[in-house]
Amino acid sequence: MTRTHNGTGGEGTRLLVVMGVSGAGKTTVGRLLAARLGLPYADADAFHPVANKERLSKGIPLDDAARAPWLTAIGAWLAQHADTGGVVSCSALKRRYRDGLLRDAPGAFFVHLDGSRELIHGRLAHRTGHFMPACMLGSQLADLEPLEPDEPGIVVSVEGSPEQVVELILQRLPG
Repeated sequence: MTRTHNGTGGEGTRLLVVMGVSGAGKTTVGRLLAARLGLPYADADAFHPVANKERLSKGIPLDDAARAPWLTAIGAWLAQHADTGGVVSCSALKRRYRDGLLRDAPGAFFVHLDGSRELIHGRLAHRTGHFMPACMLGSQLADLEPLEPDEPGIVVSVEGSPEQVVELILQRLPG
């Protein structure tokens, strides 16, 4: 399933935020997408302070105060790449987080990677070397506010391979 939302972001320069819950494939798809578009890539996990990673690794969800500097850093990265383009993976679970990113980078376009709870839980259960444990999926799904019709973005199913997901994205990007 792929749904397109209205909005003016994304025309011209490609400034993309690959969003979704942990385990949706943001990093894998984001890297592949950036490579296909010839754009720089940043993983939002790299912007987390150590304290956030430690908290998450213990299964403690972040509150808005803990997320604020992280989102500010991601917004700054997007703003720095507004003229040249770029792809960043970021959960961007709530509308207010996305609105903040859009204030920093008005041309940003969201690519929401969407999948069933069972599919994503299965991925998380088999993932190694990541600070986010599978037990956090429930809180992420509870926090997720899907893209609204007035937000610049698309929703793409992650049912296929990462390469298939990237192809769907490329077919659906505006401009």
